[in-house]
Amino acid sequence: MRYVQSLPLTPDAMSPATETDPPPSGTEPSPEAQGPSILSLPLAELRAGDPLRWLALGWADFRRAPALGLFYGLCFFLMGHALLWVFRTAPAYVLALSAGFLLMGPFLCLGLYHASRALEQGQAPRLGESLAAWRPTKGTMAIFAGVLLILEMLWGRASLVVFAVTFNTMPSADKLLPALIAPENVTFLITYVMVGAVFAGLIFVTSVISIPMIMDRQVDAISAGLTSIRASLQNPGVMLCWGALITVVIGLSMLPAFVGLLVSGPVIGHATWHAYRHIVPRVGPGA
Repeated sequence: MRYVQSLPLTPDAMSPATETDPPPSGTEPSPEAQGPSILSLPLAELRAGDPLRWLALGWADFRRAPALGLFYGLCFFLMGHALLWVFRTAPAYVLALSAGFLLMGPFLCLGLYHASRALEQGQAPRLGESLAAWRPTKGTMAIFAGVLLILEMLWGRASLVVFAVTFNTMPSADKLLPALIAPENVTFLITYVMVGAVFAGLIFVTSVISIPMIMDRQVDAISAGLTSIRASLQNPGVMLCWGALITVVIGLSMLPAFVGLLVSGPVIGHATWHAYRHIVPRVGPGA
């Protein structure tokens, strides 16, 4: 018969695990150990003059990299003429497709965000690198673009419904403006503008800082969209002024055959990067 010698239990062996003991394998770290959630980021409190400051910083970036800015400005110029062609061929889609500036604009400005970040880091921006700025986050960008595309499609459908309820036949392009401002169509005009304002507001609130945030931090589309909505709800007056300022600048740039978009488009793009940098705090000392 074999005997097994038992070891005596010491106080150290009987003591419970202390806080310094490593956690058992297979357990998940606590939320505190993982760090704060992206949705709990403290956002900046904005002032009334901030939109003008962002615009001034955007103009400064444009002056530091004019050739790159003019390339993107040319893209906005061509988009404006595409919108003019739609007005002449399918007037009912004009207001809805004007959302293309709100939908395609932030994605087209990806290169401008990349250039502003390079200037911020003391580097010279390059056109080739700016054109490839979407690649590291192409999956997230595709998801976010899909969300905005759905909103634009709903906007287009709502616009067509308003037109169909008001007009028996679609006015031609040369008769559209007189028909819209006719006294008997005031109700239609108000409804049409209100529908457009609702969808434009949804797109703006969701994307005002989302695209630069996805590019800069490589967060998911939902976190970026919710952060953008949080920023708008936390500073509604300032963000409303920022949206109105963008609308006025872009609107005035369209008047002389869209030539103003050559400059205003890239300036707004650079300014949006500075708006994002101001609203969302940086991460780490080198961010």
